[in-house]
Amino acid sequence: MSTHKEVKRITTHILQRMKDEGEKISMITAYDFSMARIFDDAGMDVLLVGDSAANVMAGYETTLPITLDHMIYHAASVVRAIKRAFVVVDLPFGTYQGNSKEALMSTVRIMKETSAHGVKIEGGEEILESVKRIISAGVPVMGHLGLTPQSINKFGTYSVRATEDAEAEKLLRDAKLLEEAGCFAIVLEKIPALLAKKVAESVRIPIIGIGAGKYVDGQVLVMHDLLGINKDFKPRFLRRYLNLYETILGASKQYISDVKAKDFPNDNEQY
Repeated sequence: MSTHKEVKRITTHILQRMKDEGEKISMITAYDFSMARIFDDAGMDVLLVGDSAANVMAGYETTLPITLDHMIYHAASVVRAIKRAFVVVDLPFGTYQGNSKEALMSTVRIMKETSAHGVKIEGGEEILESVKRIISAGVPVMGHLGLTPQSINKFGTYSVRATEDAEAEKLLRDAKLLEEAGCFAIVLEKIPALLAKKVAESVRIPIIGIGAGKYVDGQVLVMHDLLGINKDFKPRFLRRYLNLYETILGASKQYISDVKAKDFPNDNEQY
């Protein structure tokens, strides 16, 4: 199986080829220059500048408060770091719902001011007009179905979505509608693995999962979760690859101790 290491830049065409050839797509969130550079050097396929920045960068309880200006700041920082990865930016809450003209204007600002490669938008049938309008302007759109965090106040819970037949059927229908509208990929969040498998097999475009099982075409995790910077967030779908909370805590305590003990700086660490 090819690893596409020869690829200079990941594009929507290459992501489609990966699905067609059975190569899984790797995706992670990024919000700043330094981390984006590391992920890009590692060979990550897609970097998502997520509105999860509201939670992990700004400390809000939901993703709703983050503004378009905030997203542009984070996205521009990420794009400046990358040479290979495909960068997708979340359209934040309130910049596309119910108004396709506003959706397009929000997208134009993101593309012009960040040089990102595409946008992600939550929802199915109800946002199709916005999706089509953005795509008609030549901007790649990634869909997002299942648990859509911007709708948290409607759902009232972050629990698994689409466990009932009616919601599962709507999700499948929405996925097909997003594909027909021209989306290049769809994120499925926190839905049963077998439903995600059905979606991935029903559409031609790549399906990226977060808490959607192993049968999809790729996986995405929030950077702070994967690296163990968040110590309290422990959903079933998360695999922690590091425990940076404890590592950084330990280093910080050692630094404080060295400063207090007049051990830092030593003779070799001054001019």
